[in-house]
Amino acid sequence: MNDIKPESAVHQPLQPPSAPQRRRAGAALIASGGIYFTAEFIAAAAWTDPPYSYTYHFISNLGVRGPSTAFGQFMYSPLAWVMNTGFFLFGLAALAGVVMLRGLPGRRRGPAVAMAALLAAGGVVLAFFPGSGEATDNGATDYHGLGAFMGFISGNVLAILIGRMHQLLGFPRRLGRALVVAGILGLVSLVAYGAVLESGTGVLIGFVERGIVYPFLISFIIVGAALRKRHIPTR
Repeated sequence: MNDIKPESAVHQPLQPPSAPQRRRAGAALIASGGIYFTAEFIAAAAWTDPPYSYTYHFISNLGVRGPSTAFGQFMYSPLAWVMNTGFFLFGLAALAGVVMLRGLPGRRRGPAVAMAALLAAGGVVLAFFPGSGEATDNGATDYHGLGAFMGFISGNVLAILIGRMHQLLGFPRRLGRALVVAGILGLVSLVAYGAVLESGTGVLIGFVERGIVYPFLISFIIVGAALRKRHIPTR
């Protein structure tokens, strides 16, 4: 006679993140976007001679104390340390938020944690290697460019992954679709950014670069707010 195992021994359904976990994860994701935008605003406001341009200047310029000139742009950021602190912290906050979403299927949670870790690593590299252009001038490895590329890719892929987990995380399908669209928009902007760099014209380069970064940062803030107020359905 075959032994009949209890159903609980055969299959134990995954428990979705608890309400406290959701709230903490949501707060961390909100903090990720909030830290970045606050640091960028403060650093840009301090750059007054000449005024910093969100459409013309690279984001990385805000982390260069200067004064110096690189990539055809004058760099002078009096509060460069503020921007570099923002670079350092925003990715770590996003990583903390994703890690706190325990109880999700491994095939969904694993890639999200990996992308969040890559985003955090990219932010740390950006903070410790300001984009002054000295590395490329000397023929050395451009760690700042590497960190930026890591952040560009991982941030947008993470937004897409979170959007595809909308049902597991308990927020509406339309919000999930919006996150996927935001991530795709960021990746398309990355292609446009490369084209503008290759052309050498620098037309609206700051605007195009923000088209890469802003979609996933705004996505983090929105999904963080959703996680803090939504109830995940019992499965």
